[in-house]
Amino acid sequence: MTTDARRTRRPYPHAERQDVVQELHGVRVPDPYRWLEDAETTETRRWSAAQEALYAAERAAWPGLEQWEAEVAALGAGARVRSPKVRGGRVFWLRQEAGQEHPVLVVAEAGAGAGTPSATATATATERVLLDPSALDPSGRTVLDAWEPSVEGDLLAYQVSRDGTEDSLLRVIDVATGEVVDGPSDRVRKSSIGWLPGGGAFYYVRQLDPRLNPGEERYHRRVCLHRVGTSPDTDAVVFGEGRDKTQFYSVSVTEDGRWLGITATLGTGRGTDVYLADLSAAPLDRPLLRPVQEGMGAATRLHAVPGTGPADRVWLRTDRDAARGRVVACRPDALHLGHEAWHEVVPERPDAVLTHLVVLSGPELKNPLGLAAWTRDTVAEVTLHDLVEGRQVATVPLPGTGAVGDFSAVASGGHEAWFAYTDFVTPVRVLHFDARTRRLTRWERDARATGDPDGPGDPDAPATGDPAVDRPTTGGAVTRQVAFPSRDGTTVRMFVISPAGHPDRPRPALLTGYGGFGRTMSPRYRAQVLAWVRAGGVFAWAGLRGGGEEGEAWHRAGSGAHKQNTFDDFAAAADRLVEAGWTEPGRIAIMGGSNGGLLVGAALTQEPGKYAAVVCSSPLLDMVRYELSGLGPSWTPEYGSAQDPERLPVLLGYSPYHRVAPGTAYPAVLLTAADGDTRTDPLHARKMCAALQHATSGPGPVLLRLEHGVGHGDRAASRAAALQAECLAFLASHVGLPPPGGAAGAPPR
Repeated sequence: MTTDARRTRRPYPHAERQDVVQELHGVRVPDPYRWLEDAETTETRRWSAAQEALYAAERAAWPGLEQWEAEVAALGAGARVRSPKVRGGRVFWLRQEAGQEHPVLVVAEAGAGAGTPSATATATATERVLLDPSALDPSGRTVLDAWEPSVEGDLLAYQVSRDGTEDSLLRVIDVATGEVVDGPSDRVRKSSIGWLPGGGAFYYVRQLDPRLNPGEERYHRRVCLHRVGTSPDTDAVVFGEGRDKTQFYSVSVTEDGRWLGITATLGTGRGTDVYLADLSAAPLDRPLLRPVQEGMGAATRLHAVPGTGPADRVWLRTDRDAARGRVVACRPDALHLGHEAWHEVVPERPDAVLTHLVVLSGPELKNPLGLAAWTRDTVAEVTLHDLVEGRQVATVPLPGTGAVGDFSAVASGGHEAWFAYTDFVTPVRVLHFDARTRRLTRWERDARATGDPDGPGDPDAPATGDPAVDRPTTGGAVTRQVAFPSRDGTTVRMFVISPAGHPDRPRPALLTGYGGFGRTMSPRYRAQVLAWVRAGGVFAWAGLRGGGEEGEAWHRAGSGAHKQNTFDDFAAAADRLVEAGWTEPGRIAIMGGSNGGLLVGAALTQEPGKYAAVVCSSPLLDMVRYELSGLGPSWTPEYGSAQDPERLPVLLGYSPYHRVAPGTAYPAVLLTAADGDTRTDPLHARKMCAALQHATSGPGPVLLRLEHGVGHGDRAASRAAALQAECLAFLASHVGLPPPGGAAGAPPR
């Protein structure tokens, strides 16, 4: 089919192809749609408006869109809570009930005579809403980015941003009255907060005044000491001067105010510099920071507890000399000896990756204990370790085959911890672990909110020496993990969620993945997944190189010069779905967002005939110029820079925008972007849309969905459900999947 014939049937908005060529290291790089990088020009605005009109017209014709919207909304509407933070006799947690657009921050009082602060001790205390983003902004465009109670629990620092920008304003409120007592402070972005005892001051991370570095306002971060009630412009800078502009910092302070910890990473690189300061040894605004680890490519996290002296122990979760992670102990007064002073207390496992550590050090415990989370073949396990004797003392049985996260513990070093559990068919639930009894139970506040006191499995079972037994999934969706060889023979694993649990017949398949930044694709509850499967389809979730499924070596095998391995793994996953009989050619859809948007962009340009439809969300697609917008400069440790003559050929070799070839029959493509996205600029989606619309000879549409007033991350529940439903309806219409309740019949609820 000729391009002219195709356009007779499906006209696209005109986009001028300009003769723009950039020469880099002697290589000529065409960029015909560079003019679409500027969202504010008259031409770009006109083109974007035409694309929005085209999308609206196409969307109106999709079969069953209302059914998809209803199904996604219903599956995502259940009440849910997050793990609590216990401070000074108060318990704080996030809760979102059905019908609420955003989670609200709730607080419960322990009351007189409650004893040691505990989330269980306040189970019967009256709770009240402390912060409600919808009350702050009824439009739904304001989100609560981060929050941290003071040591005593009488003050709370919180950060909110608007329109998806993630450019937060920081305020402090009185917990008893809700009155704002400090702020707003600008130029923060989900900063960690290290409160000092008494609530008079805290450490946090703030960007420099943008006038000092025009065009680089999202960089140049500093760790500062802020005294409550004073102007942030008078804050003392305690760390960050003279360091790379792309570095990210985090701060922590032990509850007794003795130890300040700071970590620094170069952009989103995995390696961390770690520093520790004894705040009793110098003025608070000039802490004597001593290096724990510097200049290494290892990811290390510091864990210190109240009551620690210079000759006592702190713990480090690290992948230094252990690509899958281990825990070591060291004394603050021995830091000058470097890693030679480290003493291993939790060794690296050959079969699992260490992902979390919580130190429990309450007075009722003989020795400090470490609650450690691992992923083995991408499935979570939790173990308990004596951090003095260096031995594992128990395995904590989990409710099923899933993922854990959102770990929390009493800041004063108690015996309790909370964490979240989820899997593909189980919404997030919060579990409570008591190190005295070694019992794992459902946190009462979670059970009360969801009306599900028991949950899956036996949450009251004590920790044992044995792993949890796999339990079958229910609700019309069965999860199965499969392994297959990639193109170079490397074993890759993938979760396949289907109505039958086995390839009973070829079904419409939706494949997704990520494969970047060391992020693990763990089993997690997603309304999209269940909606697709309950409509009769197969959903596949692949753990690709570049992620963290097998540790740091796995990450590095799919990053930088080795990025093509990620795309090869993804293509092999699609092949496996066909070979095993889960689906058949012409019925595979793919979907990915952010780095996953790059993934599916590479997939559709490298093997366009393999996929029937593609959803590419908030993507990176111009890999030659990605570091010139959004948070691009922060990602050069992951991808490399086009300014590097050795890395340019690699980037140009897979850059989706540059691989678009006129006359190619590309599949149906939906690109989604948000105008408030400050991470991956919508320019990538605009340029790719124009390039594909010009080039394709295929019958499927190439569409751009541009959303206003939201960004890369959190958004109102109704807007999230609408986006998910539209993506599913688009893909389903091209792979023959009837909408929920359609001809194929959804499984009974």
